[in-house]
Amino acid sequence: MMTEQTKTRTAFTRDDRGILNNWAIEPKMYVEQGESRFGFTEYAELVNGRLAMLGFVALIAIELVTGKGFLQIIG
Repeated sequence: MMTEQTKTRTAFTRDDRGILNNWAIEPKMYVEQGESRFGFTEYAELVNGRLAMLGFVALIAIELVTGKGFLQIIG
């Protein structure tokens, strides 16, 4: 049975003089071409909804702690 030797790719290589080069292999660069994170996107609406829920719960908590309604607090 023949076994193939695979050369493992490491970040350490040696040049012809035997000097170790730690930075011989550069990582592959890529740019994610996903959906935009600005404007009326699904992500923006999701964040907006979450922040609205947090604000509403905070408003209820403030009313419970102070015993006054929101309109009474702001004057």
